[in-house]
Amino acid sequence: MSDSVSDCTEHRSAVTEAEVEALVHGICFKTGPPRSLGVELEWLVHELRSPRLPVPPERLEAAYAALRTLPLRSALTVEPGGQLELSSAPAASLMECIGSVSADLEAVRASLREAGLALSGLGQDPWNPPSRFLHEPRYDAMERYLDRTGPEGRAMMCTSASVQVCLDAGYEEPGPLGHGRRWWLAHQLGAVLVAAFAHSPMAEGQRTGWRSTRQSLWTAMEPGRTSAPPLDGDPRTAWAQHVLDSPVMCVRAPSGPWDVPEGLSFRDWTHSDAPPDRKDLDYHLTTLFPPVRPRGHLELRMIDAQPGENGWIVPLAVTAALFDDAEAAETAYRTVKPLAERAGSLAAPRNPLWIAAARSGLADPELREAAVACFAAAAEALPRIGASAEVRDAVAEFTDRYVARGRCPADDLLDSAHSAGHPFNGKDIRT
Repeated sequence: MSDSVSDCTEHRSAVTEAEVEALVHGICFKTGPPRSLGVELEWLVHELRSPRLPVPPERLEAAYAALRTLPLRSALTVEPGGQLELSSAPAASLMECIGSVSADLEAVRASLREAGLALSGLGQDPWNPPSRFLHEPRYDAMERYLDRTGPEGRAMMCTSASVQVCLDAGYEEPGPLGHGRRWWLAHQLGAVLVAAFAHSPMAEGQRTGWRSTRQSLWTAMEPGRTSAPPLDGDPRTAWAQHVLDSPVMCVRAPSGPWDVPEGLSFRDWTHSDAPPDRKDLDYHLTTLFPPVRPRGHLELRMIDAQPGENGWIVPLAVTAALFDDAEAAETAYRTVKPLAERAGSLAAPRNPLWIAAARSGLADPELREAAVACFAAAAEALPRIGASAEVRDAVAEFTDRYVARGRCPADDLLDSAHSAGHPFNGKDIRT
């Protein structure tokens, strides 16, 4: 959601339906040997003295102004509810990515501490209702649009946070999946990642009944915006058609509020009296929130933000190992293939498998079995992709604490809530 928005005042040159299809078809997957890795980390920001306290907007503004003066390698952006996001530069290796982002996080945390603030790695704010920090035309329009289908959109905008892993699309391969093998694997493995790293079981001080409340929000939101395209055909064609058929969220304007149309697909817009231009297409692409978004590379968007200062390293390392090591990727492919039958023909995240992952985490027996196999394959692959002993130990500790026991980080929060006799005692979530 932090994608930049281009100026609306430039000269407009309309694009046709055929041009849109060709443009999207050409840019959605950049194939070749996987060389780069990236991660986007979203964090909730809270008062250092108590994670339950919302931060007044003026204090957030001052703190973020100070952060923008830091010499970071990662891009620093702010989400609508004031969540902080760090997006790494493309890295040539896992350890380069971890090293760069860790250094940036250390600087960010030090600056926030001076302002009396801290970060929390939670997939969903467990205490506070949605409250928008950014008041800009694009977010005003987004809120109006999402409000039409329920409250989940506001919660997604303002109270959710994630670990998003970015991977190269990979080789074009022979066979029915072609260059879509990694694309297919990302969607089928996605349910395992949701379950293993679920970390958002509460909202507004109450248990929600989900291990990943964040994922439940995506499940409940508008299907045309958050679903995946069909996975049984050519990925380029499927994604191009999905972009054309998806509803237009808003129409940019040089001044004043942005228009929020109703029932207008991008395909229909190209045939209207005031058709879109290339910048409108670029913006439309940023308003689609599938579980895996093709942006030249693959952006895996289904993982909840993780606890602790370095909890984000585990999903990054496990995902990188399962995709970029050939042996681990083959094991993961064979492991999740039977799960595809359970998922059925419904697009993620609305199929039964993803719903079970979000609701039950690794308490689901099939997902637990798949996670055990995938984490074992990742552990074997980590030395081959250059992971340090510290990273390997972190993955092993997570595996022992959660995966081997059929648990996920959300279970710790639920245990804490039960033992404390109230929603949260603040333990183990402040970073």
